[in-house]
Amino acid sequence: MTLIAILIPVTLLLAGCGLWGFFWAVRTGQFDDLESPGWEILIDERMPAAATSMPTPSPEPPG
Repeated sequence: MTLIAILIPVTLLLAGCGLWGFFWAVRTGQFDDLESPGWEILIDERMPAAATSMPTPSPEPPG
């Protein structure tokens, strides 16, 4: 019986923390854009390694 007296307040505390976290996320706009993060992983904005590692050619002296 004492176990139930401990588990009920702990459960209510965890449920309250979950509700607070949900309302905080809604208030700060975490759920505003649900599609863009899924598409960002498909976009490759990096330059190819060959293009970044090639030195620029220097002009050859006339002769």
